[in-house]
Amino acid sequence: MTYAKNAPFRADVVGSYLRPAELKTARADFEAGAIDAAALRAVEDRAIADLIAKQKAAGLKVITDGEFRRSYWHLDFMWGLQGVERRSAKQGYMFHDEETRADTAVVTGRIGGENHPFVEHFKFVKALEDDGQVARQTIPAPIQLYSEITLDRAEGQVASLRAAYPDDEALKADIATAYRQVLADLYAAGCRNVQFDDCTWGIYCDTDFVSKTGMSAVDIEQVSRLGVELNNAAIAGKPEDLVVTTHVCRGNYHSTYAFEGGYDPIAPYLFADEDVTAFYLEFDDARSGGFEPLKHVADDKTVVLGLVTSKKPELEDAAVIKERIAEAAQYVPLERLCLSTQCGFASTEEGNKLTEEQQWAKIALVQSVAAEVWPED
Repeated sequence: MTYAKNAPFRADVVGSYLRPAELKTARADFEAGAIDAAALRAVEDRAIADLIAKQKAAGLKVITDGEFRRSYWHLDFMWGLQGVERRSAKQGYMFHDEETRADTAVVTGRIGGENHPFVEHFKFVKALEDDGQVARQTIPAPIQLYSEITLDRAEGQVASLRAAYPDDEALKADIATAYRQVLADLYAAGCRNVQFDDCTWGIYCDTDFVSKTGMSAVDIEQVSRLGVELNNAAIAGKPEDLVVTTHVCRGNYHSTYAFEGGYDPIAPYLFADEDVTAFYLEFDDARSGGFEPLKHVADDKTVVLGLVTSKKPELEDAAVIKERIAEAAQYVPLERLCLSTQCGFASTEEGNKLTEEQQWAKIALVQSVAAEVWPED
């Protein structure tokens, strides 16, 4: 289809949704060997078709598969690349008062993006797209892959990486090439909206982490420029009508978080220089800081304000949301602002601590506030 309007939308979503009980049971049965891949896929297909019907009924302009075929928002994508394998980590990711399951991605050879399983996953969503809707594919940002595979989270992880890539220049080049391959294959499958999900930036916004590690302002600038450089290299040469956006996250697991702190340290680099169409940004509580860093957003970019939390069931006050949109408009004009939930509802299959009914109430709130703030849209 030809899109008269592509993302971002005035009322938008980040993309993941709470998994239904039947799907959670099927995934557990598959891991235990009680059902085969075909049986699991049949359950996934039914759950995704039902989810997309609900997204349409809610009036959303964008549809996703809710990330229902994944366990994690990021690792499943990494495991689908050539030269990357699933391994058990020494420990899970550390969140506020909680630890995740322990998995990671280990490089075992040259990284490639051919025949990525997410392309077939996207085709299923695309087939359910109606006029006036956009099928979105969410994937972890290139710098997120780089960060995961260069850590020391599993036995032999670093040694395995360096056996394949003695230096980082070849590694970065292959990551960018692999992503361009996946983007090209998604585009050939009809995809016109890709969202890079990116937790790397939240680390450098966290003043406690920065102080404990002894990072200087120069260090933060260097890692920020690396992130922008790698993400931009993956986007370079994309078709003009393929919209690539990014969601910047501080961690979203079982209604808890990993990092806190305003965008100030990374804003001059990320907001000014990353070649995406829009930034989906968390602003649901004090952990995200104020709106002043938005002054660095380039004039041709849109900001999607994540003012409605996906972590808690309580509904926000619509009047307060509108006041905060007005505050943000002091730094980015209202016509370049949109509204969404601050993150997805289930970045991992565990999901956040709210019900499906509460999930859809959050989305309805985003819709109603956006209709009042931008009535012409």
